[in-house]
Amino acid sequence: MALLVHLKTVSELRGRGDRIAKVTFRGQSFYSRVLENCEDVADFDETFRWPVASTIDRNEMLEIQVFNYSKVFSNKLIGTFCMVLQKVVEENHVEVTDTLIDDNNAIIKTSLCVEVRYQGTDGTVGSWDDGDFLGDEALQEEEKDSQETDGLLPGSRPSSRPPGEKSFRRAGRSVFSAMKLGKNRSHKEEPQRPDEPAVLEMEDLDHLAIRLADGLDPDSVSLASVTALTTNVSNKRSKPDIKMEPSAGRPMDYQVSITVIEARQLVGLNMDPVVCVEVGDDKKYTSMKESTNCPYYNEYFVFDFHVSPDVMFDKIIKLSVIHSKNLLRSGTLVGSFKMDVGTVYSQPEHQFHHKWAILSDPDDISSGLKGYVKCDVAVVGKGDNIKTPHKANETDEDDIEGNLLLPEGVPPERQWARFYVKIYRAEGLPRMNTSLMANVKKAFIGENKDLVDPYVQVFFAGQKGKTSVQKSSYEPLWNEQVIFTDLFPPLCKRMKVQIRDSDKVNDVAIGTHFIDLRKISNDGDKGFLPTLGPAWVNMYGSTRNYTLLDEHQDLNEGLGEGVSFRARLLLGLAVEILDTSNPELTSSTEVQVEQATPISESCAGKMEEFFLFGAFLEASMIDRRNGDKPITFEVTIGNYGNEVDGLARPQRPRPRKEPGDEEEVDLIQNSSDDEASDGGDLASVSSTPPMRPQVTDRNYFHLPYLERKPCIYIKSWWPDQRRRLYNANIMDHIADKLEEGLNDVQEMIKTEKSYPERRLRGVLEELSCGCCHFLSLAEKDQGHSSRTRLDRERLKSCLRELESMGQQARTLRAQVKRHTVRDKLRLCQNFLQRLRFLADEPQHSIPDVFIWMMSNNKRVAYARVPSKDLLFSIVEEETGKDCAKVKTLFLKLPGKRGFGSAGWTVQAKLELYMWLGLSKQRKDFLCGLPCGFEEVKAAQGLGLHTFPPVSLVYAKKQVFQLRAHMYQARSLFAADSSGLSDPFARVFFINQSQCTEVLNETLCPTWDQMLVFDNLELYGEAQELRDDPPIIVIEIYDQDTMGKADFMGRTFAKPLVKMADEEYCPPRFPPQLEYYQIYRGNATAGDLLAAFELLQIGPAGKADLPPIHGPVDMDRGPIMPVPVGIRPVLSKYRVEVLFWGLRDLKRVNLAQVDRPRVDIECAGKGVQSSLIHNYKKNPNFNTLVKWFEVDLPENELLHPPLNIRVVDCRAFGRYTLVGSHAVSSLRRFIYRPPDRSAPSWNTAGEVVVNMEPEVPIKKLETMVKLDATSDAVVKVDVAEEEKEKKKKKKGTAEEPDEEEPDESMLDWWSKYFASIDTMKEQLRQQEPSGIDLEEKDEMDNTEGLKGPMKGKEKARTAKEEKKKKTQSSGSGQGSEAPEKKKPKIDELKVYPKELESEFDNFEDWLHTFNLLRGKTGDDEDGSTEEERIVGRFKGSLCVYKVPLPEDVSWEAGYDPTYGMFQGIPSNDPINVLVRVYVVRATDLHPADINGKADPYIAIRLGKTDIRDKENYISKQLNPVFGKSFDIEASFPMESMLTVAVYDWDLVGTDDLIGETKIDLENRFYSKHRATCGIAQTYSTHGYNIWRDPMKPSQILTRLCKDSKVDGPHFGPPGRVKVANRVFTGPSEIEDENGQKKPTEEHVALSALRHWEDIPRAGCRLVPEHVETRPLLNPDKPGIEQGRLELWVDMFPMDMPAPGTPLDISPRKPKKYELRVIIWNTDEVVLEDDDFFTGEKSSDIFVRGWLKGQQEDKQDTDVHYHSLTGEGNFNWRYLFPFDYLAAEEKIVISKKESMFSWDETEYKIPARLTLQIWDADHFSADDFLGAIELDLNRFPRGAKTAKQCTMDMATGEVDVPLVSIFKQKRVKGWWPLLARNENDEFELTGKVEAELHLLTAEEAEKNPVGLARNEPDPLEKPNRPDTAFVWFLNPLKSIKYLICTRYKWLIIKIVLALLGLLMLGLFLYSLPGYMVKKLLGA
Repeated sequence: MALLVHLKTVSELRGRGDRIAKVTFRGQSFYSRVLENCEDVADFDETFRWPVASTIDRNEMLEIQVFNYSKVFSNKLIGTFCMVLQKVVEENHVEVTDTLIDDNNAIIKTSLCVEVRYQGTDGTVGSWDDGDFLGDEALQEEEKDSQETDGLLPGSRPSSRPPGEKSFRRAGRSVFSAMKLGKNRSHKEEPQRPDEPAVLEMEDLDHLAIRLADGLDPDSVSLASVTALTTNVSNKRSKPDIKMEPSAGRPMDYQVSITVIEARQLVGLNMDPVVCVEVGDDKKYTSMKESTNCPYYNEYFVFDFHVSPDVMFDKIIKLSVIHSKNLLRSGTLVGSFKMDVGTVYSQPEHQFHHKWAILSDPDDISSGLKGYVKCDVAVVGKGDNIKTPHKANETDEDDIEGNLLLPEGVPPERQWARFYVKIYRAEGLPRMNTSLMANVKKAFIGENKDLVDPYVQVFFAGQKGKTSVQKSSYEPLWNEQVIFTDLFPPLCKRMKVQIRDSDKVNDVAIGTHFIDLRKISNDGDKGFLPTLGPAWVNMYGSTRNYTLLDEHQDLNEGLGEGVSFRARLLLGLAVEILDTSNPELTSSTEVQVEQATPISESCAGKMEEFFLFGAFLEASMIDRRNGDKPITFEVTIGNYGNEVDGLARPQRPRPRKEPGDEEEVDLIQNSSDDEASDGGDLASVSSTPPMRPQVTDRNYFHLPYLERKPCIYIKSWWPDQRRRLYNANIMDHIADKLEEGLNDVQEMIKTEKSYPERRLRGVLEELSCGCCHFLSLAEKDQGHSSRTRLDRERLKSCLRELESMGQQARTLRAQVKRHTVRDKLRLCQNFLQRLRFLADEPQHSIPDVFIWMMSNNKRVAYARVPSKDLLFSIVEEETGKDCAKVKTLFLKLPGKRGFGSAGWTVQAKLELYMWLGLSKQRKDFLCGLPCGFEEVKAAQGLGLHTFPPVSLVYAKKQVFQLRAHMYQARSLFAADSSGLSDPFARVFFINQSQCTEVLNETLCPTWDQMLVFDNLELYGEAQELRDDPPIIVIEIYDQDTMGKADFMGRTFAKPLVKMADEEYCPPRFPPQLEYYQIYRGNATAGDLLAAFELLQIGPAGKADLPPIHGPVDMDRGPIMPVPVGIRPVLSKYRVEVLFWGLRDLKRVNLAQVDRPRVDIECAGKGVQSSLIHNYKKNPNFNTLVKWFEVDLPENELLHPPLNIRVVDCRAFGRYTLVGSHAVSSLRRFIYRPPDRSAPSWNTAGEVVVNMEPEVPIKKLETMVKLDATSDAVVKVDVAEEEKEKKKKKKGTAEEPDEEEPDESMLDWWSKYFASIDTMKEQLRQQEPSGIDLEEKDEMDNTEGLKGPMKGKEKARTAKEEKKKKTQSSGSGQGSEAPEKKKPKIDELKVYPKELESEFDNFEDWLHTFNLLRGKTGDDEDGSTEEERIVGRFKGSLCVYKVPLPEDVSWEAGYDPTYGMFQGIPSNDPINVLVRVYVVRATDLHPADINGKADPYIAIRLGKTDIRDKENYISKQLNPVFGKSFDIEASFPMESMLTVAVYDWDLVGTDDLIGETKIDLENRFYSKHRATCGIAQTYSTHGYNIWRDPMKPSQILTRLCKDSKVDGPHFGPPGRVKVANRVFTGPSEIEDENGQKKPTEEHVALSALRHWEDIPRAGCRLVPEHVETRPLLNPDKPGIEQGRLELWVDMFPMDMPAPGTPLDISPRKPKKYELRVIIWNTDEVVLEDDDFFTGEKSSDIFVRGWLKGQQEDKQDTDVHYHSLTGEGNFNWRYLFPFDYLAAEEKIVISKKESMFSWDETEYKIPARLTLQIWDADHFSADDFLGAIELDLNRFPRGAKTAKQCTMDMATGEVDVPLVSIFKQKRVKGWWPLLARNENDEFELTGKVEAELHLLTAEEAEKNPVGLARNEPDPLEKPNRPDTAFVWFLNPLKSIKYLICTRYKWLIIKIVLALLGLLMLGLFLYSLPGYMVKKLLGA
């Protein structure tokens, strides 16, 4: 079905202009070509065609718009024509002439004539009936000429396109998709232009846009990318896959590190918790903490793995808290938490830092959470570097809810859910037992059994469940469901479903499928729970032939890419969220297996017959090991076509035809009868006939197909689920286009082509169009019965995603500017990932197609093609990208054999044409083949034309000559032990190959050679070959004298084709050299610079070809150089080389290097350094600068590499190569004269930079960034500022006024901790504002300007933010307390990384080149570049064109011997004092079995080796060293400083934990002055004393002199002028005694801190700092083993000596004593029942402890028999402790166990625990309640017991917090809490206590007694007497009992008794009295 619109003319246009029309139907638009300069009539005469998948509705609209076309601006609309298609649908053909309407819907004069016809064929094939076009003369003409050009042969009718179709634009492909660079031929209406350029520069784009007859802006034209493959042009070939080696499945190194910090709110009373950490099968435990439910551990665990990524990421990390575990009992589980490693790895920085894991009990899902564990979890692979957030004192009281250990987007309250995995049935299982026994059985009993006993096992979140075993069945039926219970959303990404074969010995996997939960659910607002199927999933694995030991068994376990179809499984998955309050719910999470309801046959889709066709056009590059036996190729889809071990017939019978079943009528005419009668219908042909290969060259063979190409075809039956694949294909097309566009943009940025932003805009435009298009196509997806819920939901979410992506792309397009291209490119990469993710269909339908090469009936190599890529659809966008195209396939070895170098050699290269679709649509299955063939059928007789061919015979062939211009390669792989290679290139084209010459000993060969391939015969039509030549494969080898050449890499290219009738002239010819990326496996291995042209040899023979002229180099033998015109244009350049010295040269062949020399070579020219006569004594060169001149290409991108080689000159004129280095790009060394007009050069006028440390940063920026020409002076009244500040300080209520710290109290650590806070604030600041990278750099640059104010400002804003947070969350109890006003402390700069990375490796003028030697390792050897380094060459290069431009003038004092390297210091040896300060180490890798280490520092420099072994720190992974070491060294001999951390061992040698190396020499000579960091302020005493022997003014004078800057001019006081910058600052300084003296140092220092603002000479100077360096261990390359914080000062010995080193020894903890008096308790719950009276009472005592454990616990005496919950104690506890104020931690030293050698230091938070207990005589005491007070911030006690509420402790209300360290004395009532049965807190008592803190000295002066003892005893409590036990004093207790409780009751009873007595007496005496009365007695 199709809609045709023939747009004829538009008339009565106004004015003259370029016109263009746009025709839109169903959201898809086509543009006509542009008609230039037309006046009143535009004669378009163009036809547009839309293939339509669903019938056209009579209300649909067709819209035609006519525009005035503009190249520059957007097109201007003239008018619009809309037409309802009702008449068209009824009559199928309508011709209309009508007027247009303008924007305002007004009718205008302009009219248009259009003809519309609708082709509603009832078949499913969108083909044309010949008679359809005959009415139209134009079309007949067209047809005639298309027949001429097609050269149709008799009988080849189905293979060519139906006539006439050529003349239509194929709709569906927006014109641009075919328009890759000018290589696409335009339509027949337009004469062919002979001068079409192959590579367009930007200027041609405009012409191109016109020529392509298309009105889009030039943005959307794809630029020729540098890699040839992306310039794939035609519609007949698809791109070959460039990466060869399978990356999955190869083991790698991983390290999982977990720090368990603490646990909180554990459920349970008085427990002894242990945390168990499990990763996979490894378990580790923390130590046990006694009787606490908020234990603090801070223990670090590391797990090392060497497995493949798939296995690694599926491992489960499980944290469980166990209560009272000991040697004898395993303890009871409190709760656990699990997530998979993949979840952690997908986090930013691959880690969770300081997050709280929620514990839940898997055995009781109805209970709530069981507590929290705070931990850090990180997963590092090789080469990942983890940025650990800086470890500083953790003052923030953690807001637990806000820091949960959950990935982004997972809700904190996760619910329990059931995951139902329904397993229905499987098909096509392979044989899994030997048939030997079976055959015996069959012979005797005659029964034939299937040889497999399958069952299904499902793994999820660390649990597994399995179905029953179905004995001997290839088609087992289970109908069972495996049920998992886990929290939802689960933190495990994948579920593993495995079919296994049950066996007596061991069960093996048959096949594995992973269900990725992210792909079958959507967590958005309109998302859906995971759901799947019922759908078939296909399993792939090893080949199907059964062997006892399958070498590819791993593939069946799901590791690596499966090489064959194994089985398919029908399964479903559903998730149900549980309502845990429901009492009927089973509360365990054990896996259950139940029966599932069976489902109908058809629910997975209607079975349809599919047809797969393949034609082998070429088979070459067959590995020589397979060259001696005949070869056949076998194609299989599922088990169909698998002749060796598959099934011949379909697994399910074909549906029988019912009489009324219309759909089944076969649409292939005449064929249904003979198929039905024949019974066998067309038998499949799945393999090519065997053929013996012929030799191509030494390594490869080819199959001589010549003009006869073998074909295969297979019929197979599958459920019809094409819609899924169609949607995936549409998205894949969009993604492919996007990827190609993005590669283009990257390439443009890389090669600095102009206007990359235009191209990016085009890409985004294309993307948004693609998205709209998807919406229009996918929405037509009518529901059919077999759509599963996932299909519907996925469709909805894809529609939503693509719609939003289209909108984002449009908005992004508007934001693309030249300077934002790079950022936007990154965002586009995200689009690409999202698209690829969406396109991956989780419910499979048709299995993938495998192509196997069989040699001698053995399977040798394979290729796997996804079936969706081959699937045909009548809608072009839905068609697979390789359907009906010729695909180049490289066959590879299966499984593990394909790893490593074996996987890089091509086993065979196939050119294969494939088509897959429904049998009834197979009419056009040959339409994409190169034209000009005849079919050869297998069978004779009726219905012949319906049978597919078994081979194709090509009658047409074209003869070509290929010229390969191999110019040079760079950065190749080092294949020899010398670290160099002897490379040559081998070029393959069809079945010929040729080699370049071998160039010895180089990694950057310049072959400059043209290879000519003659008599190449290509089959097919000339025109197609021109558009779409076959690809060229170039392989690079290393020639070895012995043995065969080693493979070094491979790349592909497409030649530029010239037909015989074209001119060889610009712009297409001669071709340009291009860079092609060389791959070795998946890794890149260099670039090849080459050009390829394919020239047709016409009737006149070779005479017509462009002559091959140019000299044949006589010295090089018969080698033709690359001809002029292709080779680059050269200019003369001068290369100056600075030779400084050589360092760290290793031995060569066991001999030491003694007399080295450096040879520099570039493009055949070079220079040698002077000889170093004695490397040991002085490794520097005595002649510093030499130069040579060389001819280099004008285009900098084509510059050849420069080679540096070091040779050792031995006796008798022998040389040995020590090592070499190739500088692949000279660009960074090209000299560019400074732009003197820039403001930084202008030295007129003055700029005053006012540097008062208190000035806020905002103002600073304005000051510094004044233009240099202005003469402005900015002053700030400092005094005012200060006053303001002081006012502020007093005025703010929320920040308690804190006294300025006392100078004498402050030490270096105060400064350090203050600086760390600043750094953390900065990092925090950067996160929320999402600062772009560029801005971040700017921030770093202004770091230098940072006065202490900056930190404060930051701190303040962060505080405010935090306050807001706190109030909103309400749970972060009292995070306000730590927000103390930062006192004014001088700071230093803490770098969270190495200093080098901050200052560009200190290579400002001296560069370090690593010298390499030895082969480049491949991944599996685990060798890295580090191991190949044999030394370093220090020097530099400078490249410039000669002669230099005139305006480059030399400064005064120019020394010609130094050329461009003016002003470099001398390189004579110099003695230096090196002072290394080591502050601390963090996160060390544990070295002992107890999971700890005993670290100490070792320092090596030259011959000095310091091992600080006696000062090791016991059992610490975060040791604070605080040491400085002085070493005397002489540069250059000793310049590499190694600081290592070793682990001390009592026995055996100490192990290296990790080390870091610092190159001191580059630091020493750097202009950044890295010898001694510049402090923030200058002071002569105190903690901030100036460290440098030179004062700031001397340093400034020295710098000015060295860099020839005018200055410094001091004066008037407080001012200094350097060049044209004026700096101001304080002019006085205080000495120790507080006397003020005038000084110039402050202003000099302010000039130094802003040295980067000095014109021309300025650069950032290194500030006073601490750097953080990663520790590495050579045994574990690439994985960080911890970090070390240190800094290095260097002082030349010829200068005045520096002062004594700073004292940075660790702060000693201060001794304190905490006195706690327990006065009373109240409202304590009553636990005991009285034996006699049954009333409640408690025997109360209070227990308290301070430090970590209960070993120092203290108990009061017991208040017996409290009946009211009141207790009186008057009891004093004394807790002495050591406290580190800076870290707010108590320090304890104790032996871990009786076997420990020495004490271990622990740091724990200062928390006082008070508990109330009920004392029992015979059983264990009962715990009643507790409170934990953090001594730094705890709630202020209530004044009375009444005011004391539970809220004080739970933190749910804001209560004032106090710190005992500030208050010193606190008294009050505090609540005690415990958890009830429902896990909720309840108030169980109140305690009145007094806390008093004294320093040890004060305590000594003023001693008190423990309990109620002397001195200063407390009085005895006044307790009621019943506190005595009743049987000791029964009367007293009875009295008490009666008096207190029952007083009123007794009174009432007595009164009642009296009353009763009275009544009784009354009644008793009544009768007698009555008688008396009556008788009147």
